[in-house]
Order: sequence, then C-alpha cells, then structure tokens
Amino acid sequence: MRIDLHTHSLISDGELLPAELAARAMNAGHEAIAITDHVDMTNIESAIDQVLSATELSEDYIRTIPGVEITHVPPRLIDTLVKRARQLGAQIIVVHGETVMEPVAKGTNKMAVENPDVDILAHPGFITKPEAEMAVMNGVALEITGRKGHSLTNGHVARVGLEAGATLVVNSDAHAPSDLMSEDRAITVALGAGMDEMDAHEAVRVAPLEIIRQL
Repeated sequence: MRIDLHTHSLISDGELLPAELAARAMNAGHEAIAITDHVDMTNIESAIDQVLSATELSEDYIRTIPGVEITHVPPRLIDTLVKRARQLGAQIIVVHGETVMEPVAKGTNKMAVENPDVDILAHPGFITKPEAEMAVMNGVALEITGRKGHSLTNGHVARVGLEAGATLVVNSDAHAPSDLMSEDRAITVALGAGMDEMDAHEAVRVAPLEIIRQL
C-alpha cells in the first residue's frame, strides 16, 4: 500500500477537488495521502481551513492528512509561516525547496532544515551536505520526487541525503490524477535516483509510515 505526503488539489494549483483526489488515490492503491496545497502569507488561513474540511469529508476513502506546502516565501518568513500553519491545524508541513526548475530564494533549504517543526523539504535541488546533516539533526525528511522537472536532481538529493544519514521519502507532488504513483512506480523513482533496493523500500514504505505514526 502507498503513502504519499505531498499532493495538490483545486485549493491551490491541482486539477481535482480534494474528495476526488482522495478517491483517485484510494483507487490507485494508496492507504494515506496528505493534501499539501501551496501557501504563502496571503492564503495560509483560507487554504488550511479548506483542507481541514476536505480531509474530514475524504476520510470515507482513505486516511487524508491536512497539510501545506510553504511556497516561494522569503527565507526570513519561513519560521513564522511554519508556526502559523501548525497553529491552524496543518499536520504535515512541507517546504518548497530550491528546485532547479524555479527561482526559489537562496537560503530556503537552510531555513527549512533548521526548523524541527518542518516535516519534509520538497525537491531540494542541489542541497548541500551541511544542510542534509542539519535535516538529520532536526528530523526533517528530504524528498525524492516523482514530479517532472523537479526530479532532475533526485540523484544528487539521494546521494547527499544517504551520506548524511537523512530520512528520504518518495512523494508524487501530484497536481493531476496521472501524477499519482503506485508503490511499484515510487520504487522505480527511488531506484532511478541511485538508491539500492533496501534504501528504496525505506523511502517508499517505512519512512512515510513513521512520519504519519507520529501525528
């Protein structure tokens, strides 16, 4: 069974209503998903309010976890939004990392891994070894992504993360139903990033389960 901790709905820039996203994920063999729509200073309250309602309505399908992806926020404001998101009820906090596909502010990765209340640093691009080591210290997981474009640096993230002893998780960053990944597909993404079968299993199955067990 599959656990995906980074997905998007119509609350931000996804294609599906949250209930349909949950239903499609269930049909694709998922046992849990986090709905982590994009937020910044302007929409954090409304987005979390909507996703809380959405996750309650979607529980008939699979376990649906309310979350956010803090996106393109100036690094100095990341801690403030992380704290606010948690206060508003977000259970999974993802920070949009320094992907090579978008002009993310330098310093975003560093601020994310320094905050123990961040759960996942998504698609962190050319993350440095000191940043990965800080992620280990603060319990921040690093994402291996199935998202086109963002996945260009999966190999680098996997290598640096494994060298540092970081927790790695494989997420879809789904925006459309076709983006959702089966467990076999997620394993393929992990192996394609250069992970061995044991590490791939850990990133696809074990690490996400451990994260949601702590909620």
